[in-house]
Amino acid sequence: MTAGIDVSAAFGEMVLCSATSDVVTKKMCYLYVGAHARAHPDLALLTINFLQRDCRDQDPTIRGLALRSLCSLRVPNFVEYLVTPLTTGLKDPSAYVRMIAAVGAAKLYHISATACIDADLPASLKALMLSDPDAQVVANCLHSLQEIWTLEAANSEAAAREIETLYSKPVVFYLLNKIKEFSEWAQCLVLELASKFLPSDNNEIFDIMNLLEDRLQHANGAVVLSTIKVFLHLTMSMTDVHQQVYERIKAPLLTLVGAGSPEQSYAVLCHLHLLVMRAPMLFSSDYKSFYCQFSDPSYVKKLKLEMLTAIANESNTYEIVTELCEYAGNVDVPIARESIRAVGKIALQQYDVNAIVDRLLQFLEMDKDYVTAETLVLVKDLLRKYPQWSHDCIAVVGNISSKNIQEPKGKAALIWMLGEYSQDMHDALYVLESLVENWDEEHSPEVRLHLLTAVMKCFFKRPPETQKALGATLAAGLSDTHQDVHDRALFYYRLLQYDPAVAERVVNPPKQAVSVFADTQSSEMKDRIFDEFNSLSVVYQKPSYMFTDKEHRGPFEYSEDLTNLAVGTEAQENVISAQRYQENDNDLLLSTSDKEDNGTRASNGSATSTYNAPSDLIGSSLISSQTPAEASLINTGGPTYSSQSNFSLDDLLGLGVTETPAPPPPPALTLNSKPVLDPGTFQRKWGQLALALTQECSLSPQGAASLMNPQSLIRHMQSNYIQCIASGGQPPNYKFFFYAQKDGATAFFLVECIVNTASAKAQLKIKGDDGTAAEAFSTLFQSALSKFGLS
Repeated sequence: MTAGIDVSAAFGEMVLCSATSDVVTKKMCYLYVGAHARAHPDLALLTINFLQRDCRDQDPTIRGLALRSLCSLRVPNFVEYLVTPLTTGLKDPSAYVRMIAAVGAAKLYHISATACIDADLPASLKALMLSDPDAQVVANCLHSLQEIWTLEAANSEAAAREIETLYSKPVVFYLLNKIKEFSEWAQCLVLELASKFLPSDNNEIFDIMNLLEDRLQHANGAVVLSTIKVFLHLTMSMTDVHQQVYERIKAPLLTLVGAGSPEQSYAVLCHLHLLVMRAPMLFSSDYKSFYCQFSDPSYVKKLKLEMLTAIANESNTYEIVTELCEYAGNVDVPIARESIRAVGKIALQQYDVNAIVDRLLQFLEMDKDYVTAETLVLVKDLLRKYPQWSHDCIAVVGNISSKNIQEPKGKAALIWMLGEYSQDMHDALYVLESLVENWDEEHSPEVRLHLLTAVMKCFFKRPPETQKALGATLAAGLSDTHQDVHDRALFYYRLLQYDPAVAERVVNPPKQAVSVFADTQSSEMKDRIFDEFNSLSVVYQKPSYMFTDKEHRGPFEYSEDLTNLAVGTEAQENVISAQRYQENDNDLLLSTSDKEDNGTRASNGSATSTYNAPSDLIGSSLISSQTPAEASLINTGGPTYSSQSNFSLDDLLGLGVTETPAPPPPPALTLNSKPVLDPGTFQRKWGQLALALTQECSLSPQGAASLMNPQSLIRHMQSNYIQCIASGGQPPNYKFFFYAQKDGATAFFLVECIVNTASAKAQLKIKGDDGTAAEAFSTLFQSALSKFGLS
């Protein structure tokens, strides 16, 4: 069974073996029965007599083993056989049996919550927790009570009040006074409880901190982190004391980093990193503690580099940058890359960057492709923030051959500098021309996009020299198979056709120095992670809701069925039962005949004609629309085109062709102020109607915040004549089903709206009896949604 082999066929014989008096054999038999009882509930019934008899054995070890096995069967039909042994076990003279009975009560609750509550087991657990002399029994009672009452609170106000009693002063101080008697696991459980305690005055805060002072010197990292969480959360409202807590916890955390396994060091470092981000000045003097050791795994080194970046300031920048430069030649390439990025980040956050820029430019002299690529990216960012360094940087960058750079991001950064400072780099145009000539050999769309923009910038700074290169670049871009590259080339071509002066303002506007680069994490996200201190949220650097399974998010699921969604605006217990259906997207696809018909029309009557982009920037039709001054910038030296090809090209680009007048706008859509649609009809229509629109829209920050109460959105949409028939979900994801009716008609519009409050985005699926009005209804719906929370 341990090896994964299916041995369920021997269930009957193993049940008979359970009657043995040998403890070791009995234990193995009970393990087997517990593993296969669900698959054979009828045969498992035969073990009940043996287990109940063993629950009354004189040996406490046998009693405990039998009770644990009985609760591990987890067969709903056996609930009646569990209550009496559990009630007796909670009063057993042996602490071992009471300890198992406390956990068994939680198991019973998961099998049958009603049986557990009716037997008044939570009350027995609470009494045992406050009176039992054995610390492990107390800890197990606390754990079971938290689990039972947390789950029961959703259905019972009494359970919610019982949870509050766990966080009361008598219970918390009773447990804290016994904390030295608990095991390490139990200490963490009690400390987690203490972190949620709300003290009535400062004296209670200091009393708790004095009680737990020695826990900061505990050898177990989990106990230390749990204690730190208590200290930090209790002193959040006391700024001065909160800062002193940071000073107090530094030494224990740094000790844990240097002791124990790399895995423990990483977990502690993650928590240190979170604290460093909140108070970098307090840790700036301990920067040497975060230097990388040769024996550190790469994941620990990477985290230490991030911490060095965070604590760098004017007093320690030189030492930190010197250390980081040593890592640039590391045999571990990812760490070498991270060290170079760390130097760049420090440069972007410091005012005195003279020495740092010199160090970065020295990296360009190293004959390593990845070092050059990472450095070029950082030099580009530095020039965006410190344009005054352009002459020093360009002098070094100008000596780098693009042929020696293989990584796309490095080559893209070099191309950006060639275009941005082409007036100061005499060879910039020729380097760009060589890249354009090898356009087909460059497989990265990122590089091709940068090349298009760089040549355009160079054209506005050195027009006569760049005209031919620009024509070749646009031609290559227009014939590119990548959609983004093709679209940008087409956009630039049309801009130049419209007005080169406008194109210059769009592509090459006056630059302003970038003062602050965007942070990848919002302050709100960091605060949520801090609230979940001493958990996986800190290690993953994201709140728990972003990585827990759906089963931990409650009944909400992203699916097409309406199960588990509350009907109407008020009734939260009635549920619509709906069947899943497979959405048919065939109506969104063109048939073969449609595609052939469209292809015939696109070719302007010629089945064999293909579109070839011009090899130069201009045809005669383009020049005719320019002023003489603008035309002098663009010398026509390219090949001429026949009227047929000119017509095809201009038609494709929207040039020189008389535009057909736009159709008149559709009449404004008005909605019935009192639509009526029952859940059954809604469900049937949702399954029958085809999908008309799928769109994403944004909510205002106030609207996202207002969704803490989903009923507010329902009331807001009702004021716009859009009714909600079902809603559900838990933060940050909510799901709503809306409907509306066209005024003066029987046509209904149905909407599935999935809102993520973290990103303030809403995903919409719209279906309707009148598909022609779906677009107008979508505009009306998004307009109403965008105003949510603003009034």
